[in-house]
Amino acid sequence: MLGESRAFSGFSVDSIETARKFYGETLGIRVSEDMGMLFLHLGSGADVLVYPKDDHAPATYTVLNFRVDDIDEAVDGLAALGIAFERYEGFGQDDKGIARENPPGPAIAWFKDPAGNVLSVLQEP
Repeated sequence: MLGESRAFSGFSVDSIETARKFYGETLGIRVSEDMGMLFLHLGSGADVLVYPKDDHAPATYTVLNFRVDDIDEAVDGLAALGIAFERYEGFGQDDKGIARENPPGPAIAWFKDPAGNVLSVLQEP
């Protein structure tokens, strides 16, 4: 019934202006605004809705994953922009915060947006 729907995902933030600067300027994602909400236009062709919420609570799970060809290059580039990477017990992360021994998954590193939502960069094997 919904297999052909042009579905999209979304998550909340505490400030659309801060989110616009972070996603649009820091991460370099094409963004647009409409009716007080932000739309992320991803390289995959998908759109993600980012909406303001007065009582925003950061997601405790990864809300957005960015596939990259070279995770070291991506992590180094993001770190140079001042982005800190999260550390999670049990993932065997290296000095950069990359979990390389993550069977059966990809090499992955997590970071947060200014609203505290968890994002990742990952390199598939």
